[in-house]
Amino acid sequence: MAFPKQVRLVEMSPRDGLQNEPGPVIATRIKTGLIDRLAGCGLTHIESASFVSPKWVPQMGDAAKVMAGITRKPGVRYSVLTPNLRGFENALEAGVDEVAVFAAASESFSQKNINCSIAESLERFHPVMEAANQHGIPVRGYVSTVLGCPYEGSIQPAQVAKVAKDLADMGCYEISLGDTIGVGTPLKAKRMLEAVAKDVPVDKLAAHFHDTYGQALANLYAVLEEGVAVIDASVAGLGGCPYAKGASGNVATEDVLYLLQGLGIETGVDLDKLAAVGDWISGQLRRHNGSKVGQALGGKC
Repeated sequence: MAFPKQVRLVEMSPRDGLQNEPGPVIATRIKTGLIDRLAGCGLTHIESASFVSPKWVPQMGDAAKVMAGITRKPGVRYSVLTPNLRGFENALEAGVDEVAVFAAASESFSQKNINCSIAESLERFHPVMEAANQHGIPVRGYVSTVLGCPYEGSIQPAQVAKVAKDLADMGCYEISLGDTIGVGTPLKAKRMLEAVAKDVPVDKLAAHFHDTYGQALANLYAVLEEGVAVIDASVAGLGGCPYAKGASGNVATEDVLYLLQGLGIETGVDLDKLAAVGDWISGQLRRHNGSKVGQALGGKC
């Protein structure tokens, strides 16, 4: 299959990038500043917050304030994570454009991460799906640990396909396949995608690959060859990997964009502007810029 002509980048940094950030809770103004700057780069899909209990994810405790504080740009979809009905109701009150739910392909990961089985986690989403349908809110689904689990090791592609199909059957318009611990390699990524695509069409699938072992771009190239046209990424590579101490987490949006430009694939995103945002947020957080491209362009932006 040929490469897609166009790819939609889903920017994860305000949620997946910041939720594991150590130290004091990040100021709301920094989060809203990040989201507004990202929208100014041409990104049309930004996961902006997570409506979860602040007890479990302190960095996301100001989700409603973040959604109220951003300057909404026409044509940009601002999505949030909502693991349960209460989270959805709070998100609806905040005026979100889209919500997301998440399940794991690994039973052990599901138990340790959200304290229930895969089947139980999916059951919890039914009220969310019903409420979202009533209010005309699209729901995106995530499957984590699709290429490996910190507790079980390798995950069978058939198991990933089953969870992805369950989410699609439930009404998720798109399923994002997450290599949560970044252990995948290109051939594994292709085989996993082939298995999932038997049950869920490729045009309903997205790639969410972490870069823990430095394989994310290679894995993305592999699934682009298979027709995947939606990629999740995080500016400046924000978001560490809690299961591999000191390792990087999310693949950097700047690096993905540079790859896509080199392949002649359209995104509508301005690389120089994006690199400037990566520099800005890295400075605000007083952390190293995790994007190779961002570092290379640092003197030019």
